[in-house]
Amino acid sequence: MHDPRGATGEGTRPRTQEPMLRLTWTDPVTGTHGYLVVHTLVSGLATGGTRMRAGCTLSEVADLARGMAAKTAAFDLPVGGAKGGIDFDPKDPGAVGVLERFCQAMRPWLDAHWVTAEDLGVPQHLIDDVFARLGLEQSYHAAIRRSPDPERTLRRVQAGLNAPVPGGLLLGDVVGGYGVAQACLGAVSAWGWEPAATTVAIQGIGTMGGGAAWYLHEAGLRVVAVADAAGTLYDPAGLDVPALLELRDGYGEVDRSRLPARVRRLPREAVLGVAADVFVPAAISYALTPDNVADVAAKVVVEAANAATTPAAEAMLAARGVPVIPDFVANAGAAAWAWWLLLGQVGADPVDSFHRLRTEMRAKVALLLSAWLADGVPPRVTAEDLAETNRAARLVAGAAEAVIP
Repeated sequence: MHDPRGATGEGTRPRTQEPMLRLTWTDPVTGTHGYLVVHTLVSGLATGGTRMRAGCTLSEVADLARGMAAKTAAFDLPVGGAKGGIDFDPKDPGAVGVLERFCQAMRPWLDAHWVTAEDLGVPQHLIDDVFARLGLEQSYHAAIRRSPDPERTLRRVQAGLNAPVPGGLLLGDVVGGYGVAQACLGAVSAWGWEPAATTVAIQGIGTMGGGAAWYLHEAGLRVVAVADAAGTLYDPAGLDVPALLELRDGYGEVDRSRLPARVRRLPREAVLGVAADVFVPAAISYALTPDNVADVAAKVVVEAANAATTPAAEAMLAARGVPVIPDFVANAGAAAWAWWLLLGQVGADPVDSFHRLRTEMRAKVALLLSAWLADGVPPRVTAEDLAETNRAARLVAGAAEAVIP
């Protein structure tokens, strides 16, 4: 029998705590709004990406900042949680200018307290270019500047971000997707499924979804469906993921004109109902709602997108016996790795980084699913308890600054 918290929705979101800062910015050129929410500071620092999308709201950014605070606590990172968001179309020719003006306006926080990075609509190379033009070198600047030798730390960070990995990509671009793949593989292991007999559907094939698809394919799972903005691509025999990723444009959309004839083209929302063991929402926040969650056919949902499932939808899935591995665990790979890199715990060798992330991610997913399988406790509740335990331990230990070598 499942824990009643999963059926009612109680306990399906991080414990309520008001953020320490909500800030709204108005672009003097376009009139668009941007937002910074700092949920918590630890040793004077908070981390969280900057996203850009038309329709981005302050409440969305606050929800994401709360998730970042849970993410850093769950992985016991010495930093609090924050998030930036801009209500603007990233495909608009003026998007880079809007991002640069936003960062300039946020400079007091970016210089001393807020460590940001890529997010929806803002790739890492773009935000790093903006930081360089502002004289801040790299988006981890607020942490790097605390090092006794900032130039050496910057070189280590850049070496890690730009380390080549198989497939012709860079470690900084794929590590988040690799972490999501390891979360999925942790679920596969918990149920004792054979990888070759396990199927996956992925909503979104940008940085996070594409990286997850690549590493799941490499692990021998069948990725049978992926969805981008133009629709769902489906092949029950398994998609050729490496070939598919080669057909993406800069916005994570696949060139349909070069697809093999066997790949079926379905409506975008059809990915939810694909008969797959694992469903990975990796596109937008609030993708699963009470209006569409009944369509989900998977046995487990692994959140690659931030806040991919609304509390009510998650409760409905739990009542059906479908656990959700929450975003602040499943997609924490990039944030955790960035801090391991900053702290000198990993370097430019991808093998070391992958081993550390694989070990920690699978252990956490095993913990979450053991409580689910034994007692019906929703994974989010167990993850919340883990984060709360880590927060309390840090408070007891004191707020000493993390040493960045």
